Parts: sequence; C-alpha cells; structure tokens
Amino acid sequence: MTSTVSLVERHPTLDASSIVSSLVPPPQFVDARFDNYIPNPDFPSQEEARHILEEFAAKNTSVIKQAKLFSRAKKTEEVPPGVYLDGGFGVGKTHLLAAAWNVASGKKYFGTFLQYTSLVGALGYVKAVEALKGASLICIDEFELDDPGDTMMMTRMLGELVAGGTRIAATSNTPPAALGEGRFAAADFLREIQALASNFRTLRIDGTDYRQRTAEGISRVFSAHDLTTSVEGKASDGLTVSVDSFDGLLAHLATVHPSVYVRLLENIDVIALENVHVIMNQTDALRLVAFIDRVYDAQIPIIASGSPLSEVFGGDMINGGYRKKYLRCVSRLIALTNS
Repeated sequence: MTSTVSLVERHPTLDASSIVSSLVPPPQFVDARFDNYIPNPDFPSQEEARHILEEFAAKNTSVIKQAKLFSRAKKTEEVPPGVYLDGGFGVGKTHLLAAAWNVASGKKYFGTFLQYTSLVGALGYVKAVEALKGASLICIDEFELDDPGDTMMMTRMLGELVAGGTRIAATSNTPPAALGEGRFAAADFLREIQALASNFRTLRIDGTDYRQRTAEGISRVFSAHDLTTSVEGKASDGLTVSVDSFDGLLAHLATVHPSVYVRLLENIDVIALENVHVIMNQTDALRLVAFIDRVYDAQIPIIASGSPLSEVFGGDMINGGYRKKYLRCVSRLIALTNS
C-alpha cells in the first residue's frame, strides 16, 4: 500500500493561538541540554558560551555571575538582560538556545525571529506583547532584521518585555550592531539598531559546521526514473512521501504565510522534488530558505531530481546581503539530501 501526498494540496491558515502554542523548541532539540552539547576543543569560545549561557539560564534576574573560564577569579556585575550568540552556522547555537529554554523555569517561549514577527502580524502589536508578557525567558533563534519595520518593531517589543523582567536569549549569524547590513539602509536606523543591541551581551562562538559540510559539498541528485523508484519503495515501506514539482512548490510557498510552513510538513516522512532548477528570483529564494529551515527542524530527508538543491541560488545571490542565510540553507540542504 503506497502513501504519497502533495504539499501543494495543503493550505494551512494563519492562526494566532497556534503560533503562540508552537513557541517551543523543534523536535530535534527537545532533549537538548548543556551537558550533551559537545564543544569543539579547537574552539574554546564554544565551551565559554556554554558556561555563560548555562549560568544565565539558571538565574531569575538579569544580574548574573560572569566567570572567567580559565581563572579561579569570579566577579558579579550588572549585565544586559539578554545574551546574544553570534557565530556561523553549524556551531551549535540552536542547541545551546534550546538547552537554556529547557532548564529555565516559569513561563517561557522559544521561536524563530519569523515566528515572533508573524505573531505580531496575526495578533497586532499590543496583543502580541500581552501574550508574551510575564515570560521569564524568551528565546529567539535566527535573529535577522530584513527591513526597517522589523527593526523598529522588535526594538520596541523587546524593550517593553525587558522592562517587565523578561530575559532574552538570541542567536544569529550577525552581531546585533550589524543587523540589516547589506539589506537595507542600516545607517538610517542606527539609533534603533544600537538600542536593540544594548539589550544583549554578545557571545561570539567560533567553529566549523558540525555537519562537516562545506560550500564545496553538493546535494545528491536522482534521475527521474530513480526518483520514481525511490518514492515507490519508501511509500511501500509505509512512509508518507510528498511528491511535487520544484516549480509547483515555489509557487505554492508564495501563497502560504512562512509562519505556517511547518504545517505543510505534518506527518511527512520524506520530501520528493522533481525537476529542481536554479532560482534567479530572490523572493522565491528567500521563501525556499524559510521552508528548508522548517524541513531541517523536522529532520525530513529530501530526494530530488534535476539540478543539485545545494546549487539552486543563482546569479550573485550567494554573495549578496543574504549571504549567511543562503550559506546556512546550503549546509542544511546538503545534510538533508545526503542523509
């Protein structure tokens, strides 16, 4: 008995209450703990970040002890009410963020930057702030400011939440003072960006992608015949496989709010994409990035025909303002298509 479905036939709707209830770590990080984060000894900043964030997560106030990792001397001083993990993709930032959420007590939320901005879009600013108020900890993964409106909105919202006693932990590939660089006129919003950055103590995490993939890696490609055979075999084994054309998926993603991309993936075991090709439209490319982020969170393997998925970002996109976002996506695509 085969079981295949089509993602383009799914039409999830934006539901504010569902967005709030979904503000928890993705399944692969449910068991994330500080003691099962394995720092790379070649990069001491990973152990230092684990130490500082573990201490931060255990406290109920914004005053934490900052221990010097390689000294017995300790001191206690007032620090910003947030910790910001800045580093490349694949160094374990999300694991540490989820570990902080898992040990924190009280009301707490964990979501991507997109989920929080989507919450504001669904509820309106005032109701969104009310929904989050009273939280002891808010974790924000993949912190990225792609337009001035987001910059000003997040600065205001985080300011209100911090004033109410909420602590913030965030991750990004960009230091907070540099958010928005290359994507909009960041200099015109310097005051807002600096105000946002003042909420965080920035921890730089160095290292290489733990998936052991590099920009020279490549996604596995199936012939049309082999893709069909693979789909039939997996479906016969009882797996639910979604089968869609690449163009069909891109067109469908344009009709679905990114905050509910995760609902496209419910009960899917394998994703099959036919006739993958290079994307020249940046809007389509960014939608694909958002979709692949959710696929990676769910750890759903991808099989595909056509061009390698890791090479779909055409033109000079990979060297533009969204470079880090695309590189993270490429790393994840290589992992998902070679699993």
